[in-house]
Amino acid sequence: MNHEPEDLLREVDLCSLEAGEQVRMKQRVQSSGSTQALRIFYLSRWERCLFVSALSLVAALLMLLSSADGCSGDGCSEMKRRQPGILTGMPFMAHVSSRAFVDDVGHRIYLAKPPARVVSLAPSITEMLFAIGLDEQIVGVTEFCDYPAEAKSKAKVGYSNPSAEALIALRPELVLAPRDFLRSDLQAKLDQLKIPLFVLDAQTVEDILLQIHTLGKMFEKVSAANEVTQRMRQRIAEIRRKVETPPPRRVLYVLNSQPLISVGPGSFIHQMIGLAGGLNIAAQAGVAYPKLSMEVVLKDDPEVLIFPSGVVETVPRSEQQQWRRWDTLSAVKQQRFREVSSNLLNRPGPRVIEALEELARAIHPEMFDFGEGAVHP
Repeated sequence: MNHEPEDLLREVDLCSLEAGEQVRMKQRVQSSGSTQALRIFYLSRWERCLFVSALSLVAALLMLLSSADGCSGDGCSEMKRRQPGILTGMPFMAHVSSRAFVDDVGHRIYLAKPPARVVSLAPSITEMLFAIGLDEQIVGVTEFCDYPAEAKSKAKVGYSNPSAEALIALRPELVLAPRDFLRSDLQAKLDQLKIPLFVLDAQTVEDILLQIHTLGKMFEKVSAANEVTQRMRQRIAEIRRKVETPPPRRVLYVLNSQPLISVGPGSFIHQMIGLAGGLNIAAQAGVAYPKLSMEVVLKDDPEVLIFPSGVVETVPRSEQQQWRRWDTLSAVKQQRFREVSSNLLNRPGPRVIEALEELARAIHPEMFDFGEGAVHP
């Protein structure tokens, strides 16, 4: 029942008057000797009045709170337009939602339930999703998402320049993307359509493990995520035990020869070299992918040269052979030219542990049972 504030006050005043009248009547009745029955009757009415007064005050308080809520006009209509079950960008939910997630660029999203349709915009993200058992939820991937084999049959939305139209046509409830290939127009379109966007940008191996855990929570696959990361940690520990005995070897990772580009702090490949028992000669660089001069390389004298090899990123054998003219380098003298899979090493996902083992074998082949691995003198 709706009450105006004036009505509520009048109702409270009436109850107060009636309470006074009850006291006067009870005083008159006490002298007549019939107090027992009348006491029951008047106490009941008094309690009823108190109850009505309390309800009226509560109703008035609720009306004041609802008017201060601010849910009117565009604010309420905005709520109605949001997708049912998937809530995003709602700071007032922070104190009641246990499904709040913050991505690697500091953006917070809220998921009321696990997304049933997800699009991945990076091969590494696709591999993480498959690793925790989300085959059915994946509705779109990039052109370079080729692992596991099931990823090849998923709808494609491009890669460095994903098609907004193709992506939206897949009706995703969540889009997972790397930081490098995000476009402002795509972000604006997704925001306009209330499609949550979550950015994953791993800088270290530990970041990869944390991302897998986050995805496990998002999709309620916590047990599967824990199993994946536990296996990864075990293999990391095994590889580190193998390479901790010999002294570290100086390593140059050659992304490109002309100009000479390597990896430095800020790239997770730099950290991987350290985990694999190597010393990155570009460790003093101030950027993740520094350009190096040959003077610096000759001075630091790497003992191992490592080249990426793969479909997307590779240093051709002919280019590798050009390094032989620098015959004062220890790596050239010892013929330590190594190749590692760029498909593994450049994808910060579950298979990065396989890349770590390849690196360890390339740097310390003597510590493994299967010989020197890929050697190309």
